Amino acid sequence: MCAPSHNAPGTARATVAHVASAPIIVAGEALYDLVVIDEHGTLAGHPGGGPFNTARTIGRLGQPVAYLGRLSTDGPGATLERMLAGDGVGLEAVVRTGQPTTLALADVDDSGGASYRFYVGGTSAAGLTQEAALHALPADVSALHVGALGLVLEPLATALEAVVARLAGRALVAVDPNCRPAAIDDAAGYSARLARVLEHSDLVKVSEEDLAWLDPQRAALDAARDLLALGPAVVLLTRGAEGATVLTAQETVDVAPVAAGVVDTIGAGDAFNGGFLAWWRSRELGRDDLGRLDLVVEAARFAAIVAARTVEQAGASPPLLAPGITAGEPLGAGSVQ
Repeated sequence: MCAPSHNAPGTARATVAHVASAPIIVAGEALYDLVVIDEHGTLAGHPGGGPFNTARTIGRLGQPVAYLGRLSTDGPGATLERMLAGDGVGLEAVVRTGQPTTLALADVDDSGGASYRFYVGGTSAAGLTQEAALHALPADVSALHVGALGLVLEPLATALEAVVARLAGRALVAVDPNCRPAAIDDAAGYSARLARVLEHSDLVKVSEEDLAWLDPQRAALDAARDLLALGPAVVLLTRGAEGATVLTAQETVDVAPVAAGVVDTIGAGDAFNGGFLAWWRSRELGRDDLGRLDLVVEAARFAAIVAARTVEQAGASPPLLAPGITAGEPLGAGSVQ
């Protein structure tokens, strides 16, 4: 793969004033997860999609955030929109469509782990075009988060690649591949797009499961280190019950796991993403500040707490701010319920 044109934060430094006035944009899919809840095959619906979950997490943590994606005008789409708004997520970048809401069938195993099958043809999430996405993109953005099906489904993936290119060097660009092999028909094409997006990224969150699919011949830590060469300044490797690891070009730091009574793991990685970005935004930090390892590790520890509280609830239900914590104030370990 080609070397990136920028390999660390520093170009077009975001000032504190810029960060303080601009929202985080979370771009990608919003859908419904259908989960089998008993031996009779009864299905329960949970609003979801990685970007939808990440946006809600940031909103619940009291930080300014807006969702960029297509929402259906059908009943489930109206529920998705209502939930975003209820959690404080801005809707100014939403593109509405009459196509039905996208569905995912989640199979949850005995440990609470989930695997997915997707029903996307002719549905809402995939149809975001490059023209519509760039038109909906706010002029002032502190950070952008993309990933999951947003890097797979077309024309959505092309649209989000254009959004990343537009904001690269101007805002912190965070990527979570959140690989869904069941939705990827062209593995080589997907890997090429991911490499292009990572060239423009500042921060990447990746799970051991992602790396087992992306680079099955290498150990997770080695595969995570290889991602640094593509562009990002920081890689956050999540390791489930084993915690997480922060990787930079110079350092590797483990983040201890947070005890949790796991109901299921739906939305855990999304909550980690949202927790990290919310913590970062609450301190008015920008892309250049990713060079501060102490701050990155502290943000990752907070993200682990947010993820732990999320897996204690069914479906992707991120935690709320604790009583007495005011929206917008700097976040810390005691900030969430």
